[in-house]
Amino acid sequence: MLRIVCATLNNHAFFNVAEHTMTVVAIDAIYTTPYVADIIVLSPGQTVDILITADQKPASLKGLQNGPHWTPVPNQVDEHMFIATGLGVTECKHEDTYLCQGPNNTFMAASLNNASFQLPTTISLLEAYYNNVSGIYTTDFPDEPPIKFNYTSFDIALDPILYWVTKGTKVKRLKYNSTVEIVFQNTAFVTPESHPIHLHGFNFYVLAQGHGNFNPLSDREMFNLVNPHMRNTIAIPIGGWAAIRFIANNPGVWYMHCHLELHVPLGLATTFIVEDGPTAETTLPPPPIDYPTC
Repeated sequence: MLRIVCATLNNHAFFNVAEHTMTVVAIDAIYTTPYVADIIVLSPGQTVDILITADQKPASLKGLQNGPHWTPVPNQVDEHMFIATGLGVTECKHEDTYLCQGPNNTFMAASLNNASFQLPTTISLLEAYYNNVSGIYTTDFPDEPPIKFNYTSFDIALDPILYWVTKGTKVKRLKYNSTVEIVFQNTAFVTPESHPIHLHGFNFYVLAQGHGNFNPLSDREMFNLVNPHMRNTIAIPIGGWAAIRFIANNPGVWYMHCHLELHVPLGLATTFIVEDGPTAETTLPPPPIDYPTC
């Protein structure tokens, strides 16, 4: 049952659920003789209670094929990544004492493939990459979790090895114009929740989404390689997975992170370094002359 409330001030509101009918059972909290409709209209201040049966097959958004800026989905994939997202614990340092609430001197952290991301404090990643400064980051962000397990089972809470994470500035380096496919897998660490993953610098094709553990054999049959919709932020289903694909054709250093504000300082992020292309137009330009410095 849904209670529809018209909270407008000066306009009527029309309500419809695509491919479904509704049974009106009350108006303004007063029971009515049941009435079947496929659309209802409400004036400001009115409410309607409806019963609806979700009996249609799941459907997803599709891209406007051959529309403005449309490009076909690349079939050849150069980089395959399987990224498990979730929360965990790591060793507590002195500066983190106020967060040391876990057992054995640990504190809460978030991670991708058990790697909890830390931004450098002395120089930006872009400056470090452009000027070839060593010791700021490493290029060993893992393409898959260190241990394969039943990602959505609540039994994983019984194995501390699985939710132990390491802090560091690990990035993934990509060749220019390479095609990258990422399957994001939600986990049941601490609590299963939807992580909205945002990628800077690119739009990506959303190939498919599903619940439970991703099955590389059967679930790939769900991939839409004809007209998938494009986004720059994908919400991984609770206890599920999402598959995306993008072309690394924008040279530079690009942050990928969870858009839940709390999870960013906890480390649910990583960075892609996209190498220069073969032309001046596909090469990372130098900083401007008036670039401010600390």
